[in-house]
Amino acid sequence: MPPPVNIATRLQEAAHCSPEGPAVVQPRGRGKDGAYRYDVWTFRELDELSDRLAAGLVGMGVTPGTRLVLFVPFSREFLALTFALFKVGATIVLIDPGMGRANIFRCLEEVQPDGFVAVPLVQAVRFFKRRLFRNARLHVTVGRRWFWGGRTYRQLLADRRPFEMVPTEPTDAAAVIYTSGSTGPPKGVVYEHGMFDAQVEMIRDHYGIEAGETDLPGFPLFGLFNAAMGVTSVIPDMDPTRPADVDPRNIVQHIRDWNVTQAFGSPAFWNRVGRHCDEQGSTFPTLKRALSAGGPVPQHVLERMSRALTREGAELYTPYGATECLPVASIGSREVLQETAARTRQGAGTCVGRPFAGVDVRIIPISDEPIRSMGDTTALGPGEIGEITVRSRSATREYDRRPDATRLAKIADDTANVSFDVSSNGTADSISDAALVSTESSTASSSTAAASRHVPNASVWHRMGDVGYFDEAGRLWFCGRKAHIVETENGSLFSVRCEGIFNEHPRVYRSALVGLGEKPQQRPVIIVEPEKGAMPSSPAEGSAFRDEILERGAASELTRPIRDVLFHPSLPVDTRHNVKIDREWLAAWAADRLTPSP
Repeated sequence: MPPPVNIATRLQEAAHCSPEGPAVVQPRGRGKDGAYRYDVWTFRELDELSDRLAAGLVGMGVTPGTRLVLFVPFSREFLALTFALFKVGATIVLIDPGMGRANIFRCLEEVQPDGFVAVPLVQAVRFFKRRLFRNARLHVTVGRRWFWGGRTYRQLLADRRPFEMVPTEPTDAAAVIYTSGSTGPPKGVVYEHGMFDAQVEMIRDHYGIEAGETDLPGFPLFGLFNAAMGVTSVIPDMDPTRPADVDPRNIVQHIRDWNVTQAFGSPAFWNRVGRHCDEQGSTFPTLKRALSAGGPVPQHVLERMSRALTREGAELYTPYGATECLPVASIGSREVLQETAARTRQGAGTCVGRPFAGVDVRIIPISDEPIRSMGDTTALGPGEIGEITVRSRSATREYDRRPDATRLAKIADDTANVSFDVSSNGTADSISDAALVSTESSTASSSTAAASRHVPNASVWHRMGDVGYFDEAGRLWFCGRKAHIVETENGSLFSVRCEGIFNEHPRVYRSALVGLGEKPQQRPVIIVEPEKGAMPSSPAEGSAFRDEILERGAASELTRPIRDVLFHPSLPVDTRHNVKIDREWLAAWAADRLTPSP
């Protein structure tokens, strides 16, 4: 049997190795001189704080497997509570507050939590909607508690009883993290302790991240990774649910104040920061690396950040992955700008680099049907576009209480003793028990087989929902979401490939390809968001701009079938990273403005 794994042991290790090292740095406003004031907590303090909270949680009745929704802003309290919940073996439910009121309540009803660890406003709403959450009886208020009962954060800390971490197994659930819902309803993804542990190792080793570094995480999940790697987290003064609105001056100041060596943000985040750096002549001589994820990073963002990252060898890296499977592949800005960007401009798609060590990627024929086993499909060769599927130690095995979604997204590895059982009513049961034991006799690659000895989910392939291909150099190229393929009478159009051609127009900030009508007779439409100040102000300007775009499209065989152009002042994007374009909404918007073809 694999040894016990609790992701919180990594915080204990960091506290042992660097007890007085700063773990969390949190701004508390600016002084009269305009400079930031900060509060600092060491790794020892963060570990001890999470122990005290864990003892308090046990005292109020939290047991292994208890499901608790965590609605607390990114802060020291968020990090301490997260590790405390890990330590007691509870399952943390994380729901993006920006996904919209209706989606939030639907997700909460679906997950049926045992309680809420949340700020007062959330607890008040929960109290008035308590009929929706019949199982919810364990509540902690982070802040002032009013009429809704339960305990407070301070009361948890008052519990001084001894605490010993729960020895969870690698396959024990650690969290249910909901997808952003950028393509379809949000779904709960079940994360196990072994998966989190694998993520930390893979990210640390691939980028050469060392204990003692300092990171500015523009997304809360990276704050958890930092604590597990012995890396200082400087919590930025920003709303993490609105990275496109970040004040770049705050980010520049944090990086300078703490000699930050690494920073993570979405492409929208770095777009704001990079433009500011260009305008002000600001640079980041301390940064070893910047990371960006959530969607393709535009070339103009890479170019600006390359000028801002002045430390020798520093680059902006773009790890590719998804909530269900992270990380998958990565590429640096230098390789993009010197080698792959020119191909992107010609419609090749976006190069996302080479897979991480221990990650297997396979391209298979595009299908909307469930696939029981990898033996039921075929692998495509270099240059052939198909579905991207991934097998790794960090690939999740199932959606929470969504057997149909699991059946569509997961494929059993036919090289190991695993299977997906499909019941007579067409829904998938959980993976058979054989999936929980990997075999060294597997014909999988040696690196994956070795990793599988301790992390059994390596025997399951995840269908990313993306389409792409490998080039002759072994690099993975992303061509768009499978759901966004536009199928016309002349063939299929892939969103990212086509948009790459139109985005090269100097007055185009970004664009989105949508299809009107039913497949395979869709009418392709390109919707353009102009650069700031470039929105046509008259019909004549609009007509001239449209002609320029169509002329650019006509020069490529890929985009020649596109004859309709619309302009939109600000394309709708996802709430998590502010970068994934809502093409479903845009398709309906476009249909209202264009007369269907006869």
